[in-house]
Parts: sequence; C-alpha cells; structure tokens
Amino acid sequence: MNADELKGKWQQLVGKLREQWSKLTDDDWQQVKGNKDQLVGKIKERYGVEKEEVEKQLRDFFNKNKDDHQ
Repeated sequence: MNADELKGKWQQLVGKLREQWSKLTDDDWQQVKGNKDQLVGKIKERYGVEKEEVEKQLRDFFNKNKDDHQ
C-alpha cells in the first residue's frame, strides 16, 4: 500500500493498526494521521527496530488486511 492509499483508507485501518502497534500513544496516532513516513518513524521509535523491519511489518500488515478494505 502506498502513501496515498494509506491516507485514503486511514479511518478504516487505524483500529487494526492500533491493535498491531499498541505501544504508540494517542498523541503518536494524532501526529501520524495517515502519513506513512511518520508512521514508520513512530513505530521505529517506540519499538526500537530498523526502518527496513518496520516497512516489512507494514507490508505484511497491509497484505494481510487488504481484502478487508478494498
């Protein structure tokens, strides 16, 4: 899912994203608001993983959930 798709489906996906990355705070989610780069940065910061790993986790998440939101 590219950045534009994420913004377009943000309201549909944010609940599942919050479940997957529960260490992110409400303030983090307010700052992200569908911005993929900011989401990557926040996950990286809260979970202490490298950018490449975060991007892989997000790809896996979106592939797993894409059928729910087409």
